[in-house]
Amino acid sequence: MSVLVSGSGTNLQSLIDTVHAPGGPVEIVQVVASRPDAPALGRAEAAGLPTAVVEQGDHPDRAARDRHLADVVAAARPDLVVLAGWMSILTDAFLARFPDRVINLHPSLLPSFPGMRAIDEAVAWGVRWTGVTVHFVEEQVDAGPPVLQEPVEVRQGEDVEDLRARIHAVEHRLVPEAVRLFAAGRIVRDPANPRRVTITDNEVV
Repeated sequence: MSVLVSGSGTNLQSLIDTVHAPGGPVEIVQVVASRPDAPALGRAEAAGLPTAVVEQGDHPDRAARDRHLADVVAAARPDLVVLAGWMSILTDAFLARFPDRVINLHPSLLPSFPGMRAIDEAVAWGVRWTGVTVHFVEEQVDAGPPVLQEPVEVRQGEDVEDLRARIHAVEHRLVPEAVRLFAAGRIVRDPANPRRVTITDNEVV
């Protein structure tokens, strides 16, 4: 598994703490950051994980960045790519290299509240429930089909930072669970309806 990061790396840390096992069924083989000062790189280095940095500013456009990023990731030969706080849209120049093998997390119940301000927008709208979605990645922002979703109640009068902390706690459980299911071969995308993702009962051996 390769993990792509941009920020503090709390979801990377949850993967390190819960599913990463060198030589086991789930192993983080690489962490790639979009900027050299991402604190997540320190978490990766502390865990002894190989790291790389691929910056947008080093390339003439996003497609060129994504072609280089795909080369960097492919060199590690991951079975799965996890966007754990990767704050940039990926184009088909990257995604076509890893079909049905790139997942992302988002702090809402998609398709509600896509984009960068999902938690703040949920509070501003006054919704009673928001949540977390782990989904396959497509070129459009937060548009890929959901793999796992879990609701989180928006409590009346709650500070937005308290809600954010509760959502992050769900992220830290849901992303490792999605990785476990993927590693077991239990996540199946319907070829007749690519919007539909099934979690099978039996592990694929």
